[in-house]
Amino acid sequence: MKSISKSKLKSKLLEFLRLVESEGEEIIVTDRGKPVVKISKYGNSPSTEQLFGQMRGKVKYFEDLTTPTTEEWGEL
Repeated sequence: MKSISKSKLKSKLLEFLRLVESEGEEIIVTDRGKPVVKISKYGNSPSTEQLFGQMRGKVKYFEDLTTPTTEEWGEL
């Protein structure tokens, strides 16, 4: 992971964006030595099907999930 100051990034932004895009390198942008921004390649979030598809048909429950739980927890 590379680190660069805001002032240096300004003149070389396109170069660093190409580095992130082509190599997936993450860049930390600093202001007076403190990290303020992380530049990373955009990644698509996996769909629900991709995350939980293997579990389809394997999860079992033995009660009605829509019944209130006031008896169990008491009234507030």
